[in-house]
Amino acid sequence: MGFMDTFFRKKSSGNTAKERLKFVLVSDRANCSPETMEQIKNDIIAVISKYMEIDTQGLDIQITQTESEGGNGNVPAIYANIPIKELKKGRK
Repeated sequence: MGFMDTFFRKKSSGNTAKERLKFVLVSDRANCSPETMEQIKNDIIAVISKYMEIDTQGLDIQITQTESEGGNGNVPAIYANIPIKELKKGRK
């Protein structure tokens, strides 16, 4: 399954609703719009796809709150679980 399959595959309405709810919840935590979260996800996929083939079905990107290093309170942090199928040839 290629990168473009993510955009052209058919999704069930249940899966579509689940993805939308996930983006709404994540964007609420990060205090940014769902559109911005989707663009962040697409940008991460585009950059990583230059160097390796990834499983976009298993991709999970979340924004959570974590304690700042200086102890000044919580700050947003991006966590990404990106299953890698293989490295692309010619890239090191």
